[in-house]
Amino acid sequence: MSYMQMAQLDVLNLLKGINTEGDYMDFRNMLARYFADKAQKQIDTLWENGTIDEKTVEAWGNERMRTPYRYAIHRP
Repeated sequence: MSYMQMAQLDVLNLLKGINTEGDYMDFRNMLARYFADKAQKQIDTLWENGTIDEKTVEAWGNERMRTPYRYAIHRP
């Protein structure tokens, strides 16, 4: 059994215990915190090894990353 399959079974078993909206919100927050912590660790690693710095973060803040709208594609 792969780690992904084991994780899926664990999540399904956790879901059995969710009986209220409060339980559901706690579960969602737990998942959000877990993935936010993982992302923060990766960001910290990139910062520490010099891959990103203040200039990089400022450049990201100024980027416009919207997908161009193509009116012709959506015309009937």
